[in-house]
Amino acid sequence: MLLGPPAVGKQTVAKKLSAELRAVHVTTDTLLQDQSELSVQAHQYTLTQQELPAELLITLIQQRLTEVDCFNRGWVLEGIPQTRLQALGLQQAGVVPEHVVMLEAPDDVLLERSEGKQVDPQTGDVYHQTFIWPVDDIVAQRLEKGPALSEKQQLAELQRFRCEVTGLRSAYQHVLKIINSDQPHNDVYQQVCVISVLAFVRTHHRPRTPRILLLGPPGSGKSHQARLLSEKYKMVDVCCGQLLRSVAADGSGLGEEIQPYLDDGRPVPDSLVLQVLEQRLSQVDCSCRGWILHGFPCDLQQAKSLQESQHQPNRVFFLELTEDVCLERLTLRATDPVSGERFHALTRPAPSFQVQNRLETRPEDSTHTVTHTLNQYRLHTAVLQSLYPDAVHIDADQDPHSVFEALESRLSTD
Repeated sequence: MLLGPPAVGKQTVAKKLSAELRAVHVTTDTLLQDQSELSVQAHQYTLTQQELPAELLITLIQQRLTEVDCFNRGWVLEGIPQTRLQALGLQQAGVVPEHVVMLEAPDDVLLERSEGKQVDPQTGDVYHQTFIWPVDDIVAQRLEKGPALSEKQQLAELQRFRCEVTGLRSAYQHVLKIINSDQPHNDVYQQVCVISVLAFVRTHHRPRTPRILLLGPPGSGKSHQARLLSEKYKMVDVCCGQLLRSVAADGSGLGEEIQPYLDDGRPVPDSLVLQVLEQRLSQVDCSCRGWILHGFPCDLQQAKSLQESQHQPNRVFFLELTEDVCLERLTLRATDPVSGERFHALTRPAPSFQVQNRLETRPEDSTHTVTHTLNQYRLHTAVLQSLYPDAVHIDADQDPHSVFEALESRLSTD
């Protein structure tokens, strides 16, 4: 996010930064350019010179940032939010920036810049006779005087920003950097680059937003570790099996297609699974906070499909466990139908003879079923490992806390 008062140079810096990063430059104007129902509704406010309601603006931004280009390339959001209310609304909607840069300059400098603003009609780039002038004479010759507010209107806009600036700084205090814009443009831009996404992109090969894939045999603890990661780092826990059951129960057309497979105990076709994952991983919470996926992929074709989608993982972990330990963990566990608690004959026995007598073992935890599932996993393990040569292998035959520490220690390494 690039914030600051009017005429501070946000547009010039944002355009240059997004071009160098190949990120999507998002402004209020670009949000109104598509023909969606929301954009048309928002455009009506601009025609009557009314301020966009905060809820409508936030929904527009949320909708835009979940599109494929923003998801894959990242984004530079210019001049939004303008108020603390908008900032809090964006945070609640899951729009959380990695960097917020606020440009600052004295009011007299801003008023002077606003007075002398000139615009390239072909590109929309903003110039100024004193502060920033095009090096190309052809561009300089076609510049036109930009639309200017009266001094009274300019002062009103500046006053509005000054009233909101403390709230904006507070909302983004942990990721905020303030830069003095009353200096040569190139100096301002270089400072933005050093502290913004560019510094990260130039030194890392992978996106910062975590996209974690947990692989491993049944009983290796994937679900448990995903829950721990989600609780500590606020990433979205995406269990493929639970997700399919949830969609099947929501009454949607896609859910109705999935339900017969679940009822019969048959595998859900990859095409349907991928549709469900595409919908879930494209939501704002996943794109902004990151995700942990487990339960998919199970074979080479599924893994290739995931790689060809817009949701490639940037961290892959294999939780390693011997077949004997997997069998012991799964076939000796059972659930109390009264309390819903799960017990294990060795590691967590039932607290009483009464509870022990009513325990139920799930069909998928029978020795025959677990052995078959393990064989299927072993059959595909080698090809999955070849597809993810940089994956980290974790010994899962230790207590869950130690496994979690091992995962944690590798989250921030290349």
